[in-house]
Amino acid sequence: MKLTVPTWLTMLRIMLIPVLILVFYLPYKWTNFASAGVFALASITDWLDGWIARRYQQHSAFGAFLDPVADKLMVAVALFLIVQGHPTPWMAFWASVIVGREIAVSALREWMAEIGQRARVKVASIGKIKTTVQMIALLCLLYSVTPQRGGIADIWLGRPIFHIGDWMLAFAAFLTLWSGLQYLYAAWPALRADEQAAAERNHGEKRQHS
Repeated sequence: MKLTVPTWLTMLRIMLIPVLILVFYLPYKWTNFASAGVFALASITDWLDGWIARRYQQHSAFGAFLDPVADKLMVAVALFLIVQGHPTPWMAFWASVIVGREIAVSALREWMAEIGQRARVKVASIGKIKTTVQMIALLCLLYSVTPQRGGIADIWLGRPIFHIGDWMLAFAAFLTLWSGLQYLYAAWPALRADEQAAAERNHGEKRQHS
């Protein structure tokens, strides 16, 4: 298996996850800047690996599998850290919506691939907007939330940036539900057709045994 430059960048994004966790819990004043910096670097690699793959045609099956896995892992870990640093019901709710949607859509894509209908659930434009809003929100929250001082960090523009991130995360959760419903709507004809085919098979088996 040949590893392309985009795949190496994707693997770097995964390796940055334990770095993010470690930096987030360090008992120093600069950890907020470092956490946001690590997440920003991961976000840049996410954009860069896609650009390089398209620009220089460096596509691979392993890279196509690993890229969304790396994205979801980084987002999930960032959300868990933020909720632990600022454990409020609304923050936990937004995180649950985003992570739950990713699990549901991943399961839907896997099932659609099994029946040869994967193209029906391709990424839509609303999904790209959601990703952008979500990344900015997480960047703001990682900068302004700290587990050492029990919530919002007392740093330069900490509270304004926190509120920006909080509202943007809520908006990202709304876009997450919207895009998830779009995926379900696109897959619904295949779901109905498969259900009807299963019902017909069961009916045929019953007639054979009768």
